[in-house]
Amino acid sequence: MWNDGEDFRRLVVLELTEKQYILTLDQGTTSSRAMLVNRAGEVCSLAQRELTQYFPQPGWVEHDPREIWSSQFAVATETLMKKGVSPDEIAAIGIANQRETTVVWNRQTGDPIYPAIVWQDHRTAQQCEHLIERGFKDLIKQKTGLEVDAYFSATKIQWILDQVANARAMAEQGLLAFGTIDSWLIWKLTGGVVHATDVTNASRTMLFNIHTLCWDVELLGLFDVPMSMMPEVNANSEIYGHTASRFIATPIPIAGVSGDQQAALFGQLCLKKGMLKNTYGTGCFIVMNTGEEALFSENKLITTIAWKLNNRVTYALEGSVFTGGAVVQWLRDGLGIIDHAAEIEQLALTVNDNGGVCFIPAFTGLGAPYWKQQAQGLLYGITRGTQRGHIARATLEAIALQSLDVMRAMERDTGIEITQLRVDGGASANDLLMQYQADFLQAKVERPGNIETTALGAAFFAGLAVGFWDDLNDLQLSQKSNRTFVPMNSKVEIQPIVDRWHKIVKKSF
Repeated sequence: MWNDGEDFRRLVVLELTEKQYILTLDQGTTSSRAMLVNRAGEVCSLAQRELTQYFPQPGWVEHDPREIWSSQFAVATETLMKKGVSPDEIAAIGIANQRETTVVWNRQTGDPIYPAIVWQDHRTAQQCEHLIERGFKDLIKQKTGLEVDAYFSATKIQWILDQVANARAMAEQGLLAFGTIDSWLIWKLTGGVVHATDVTNASRTMLFNIHTLCWDVELLGLFDVPMSMMPEVNANSEIYGHTASRFIATPIPIAGVSGDQQAALFGQLCLKKGMLKNTYGTGCFIVMNTGEEALFSENKLITTIAWKLNNRVTYALEGSVFTGGAVVQWLRDGLGIIDHAAEIEQLALTVNDNGGVCFIPAFTGLGAPYWKQQAQGLLYGITRGTQRGHIARATLEAIALQSLDVMRAMERDTGIEITQLRVDGGASANDLLMQYQADFLQAKVERPGNIETTALGAAFFAGLAVGFWDDLNDLQLSQKSNRTFVPMNSKVEIQPIVDRWHKIVKKSF
């Protein structure tokens, strides 16, 4: 029997002191990863497995939800074994995930009824065009902050219900559940007890009202999706449930959940209005904190929820570049001009410039600020003198120039001049790419010592929920810079490259 709350508080503090780590699950488009993060915000152990990509038809991209789960559980186990850590030492689990990717499963069996339709998939592009033609663009944008695009989950759910035998009848009977990848992992980790998501992932479905913070009945009706399929929506930093005993003997709270790009924004500690980051992953994702205002773009950017923390909602502007680091993978796997992705920088340095080559990597259309779903990739300006190095240079320029277009749109929408960009993601390790970005943007580019900021953001959300860190001031101590890139060429020198890019990108339409 407790004499007062102080005894209980001491017990909680003692228990947390014994728990030295947050386990972060970072489920991305091309791989499943797990990391152990300590109180200093350091990644102490990491495991990763590539995820099989399926392309059943042109423009279609699918994943196997069972592989997502098995690979994610496997790397979680591996990262603990590498460090010799037991589940008893884990204070909480944080989840960051590829957004918009859609899974529909049977509530009774727990089995998916169709492969996961990935955010890159454009099979419903024509359906989105019909919605625009019918005059629903403004309604959807007003409620969700999103452009009408196959990128988001709503038309993917509708497609599954319409194309899979008996799916719609089962949905109407309440037998099916929808989730983005976070929901699927939470369901599996809790043994089917918890069907939930967070506000950031919900805000990417085209079914969630970002002002009322509820699933929108009118939009559910428009897409013919039953409310019974939808997960409960929670804040980013709270206890969702606990791991099932059949997976982990010691129940661990799942306490932080976020879409990967919002997690990266939080992991970069872009906590003030006007701060922004770019994650150079499969795509490039530029997100700017706009504070408590849901600012609507005049330049085809997305208004989205950055996070909900301490019962307060922070909003953001986002521009998504569909093909970022994935174009380097294409040079490796499609053209075979490099053996490893990291070789592109060395290859690009074998020449002094792009040799007149311009690359528009519109493999799955163009995202912000163009939103051209039917755009196609274009390698322009090839001559007999073109070398592999010129193509490598043009590739890195294309990644930076696509990102530049988004950031200039953000400046126009907010009236805020960008003087500093925080970067992360695998491709941010490429010094030449970061220098291009600083030159094109004419601003400082800050690369942190730990570029695993997606995982770090999810860890921060989880740790705050269980008292692993006391408050945001604790998190500031973890931020260490690796390198700052400043412009090496003037605006006059780089402007011809930018102007030519804008001229040629229109040809891909």
